[in-house]
Amino acid sequence: MTEAHGNILIVEDDKTIGEGLLAALEHERFEVRHVETAEAGLVAIGEVTPDLVICDIMLPGMDGLQLMRKLKQDYQHLPVIMLTARSDEIDRVMGLEMGADDYVTKPFSVREVIARVKARLRERSAEPRTPDSFAFGNVKVDLRRRVLWKDGEEKHLTTHEAGTLAYLITHRGRDVSRDQLLEQVWGYTAALTTRTVDNQILKLRKKIEDTPSQPRHILTVHGTGYRFEP
Repeated sequence: MTEAHGNILIVEDDKTIGEGLLAALEHERFEVRHVETAEAGLVAIGEVTPDLVICDIMLPGMDGLQLMRKLKQDYQHLPVIMLTARSDEIDRVMGLEMGADDYVTKPFSVREVIARVKARLRERSAEPRTPDSFAFGNVKVDLRRRVLWKDGEEKHLTTHEAGTLAYLITHRGRDVSRDQLLEQVWGYTAALTTRTVDNQILKLRKKIEDTPSQPRHILTVHGTGYRFEP
């Protein structure tokens, strides 16, 4: 049996569009699941985390932008491609600010969607993989559950603390700029500055460092940003 190229979830309430995409992607040897509501999408993701989500903006009940916000909180590195109406520029802007990786306007070519899916998955495969859990020093962290244990004491992480730590761990041993963290963890909004990152790092150091003022793991790289050393 031929190995699938990846696992795709389609969240689209228009059955004709959803089933058309499903058939085309299956033809390209992807494993595909199609649901018609955001709520059903969240259930599907909880059962099997996909490699990529294709999400319509206009959905009954919870809309696509609300789903996007939820996905980027709980699955920071999950690629999402939005489907939008050609006239809905504000939805495209909001979706991209919330962390969408790409968008396709309706009506669209199925071949274009497939090309964008493959491009996003290539980008993801080129990135270092974020581990679900990681241990260093006297700390163990479960990044999926946003929980860490230091000397056996359990501490919970906020969404942005977990996202920041996950990005630093994934790029451990490398210098990471404040702008990188803003873009990858917060998705850049006008209200944010690099000071936002510094404040997040201070909170993380208090949770993982023995002496936060003299960190061993999250090091400051002057003029650049930070570097994580296990």
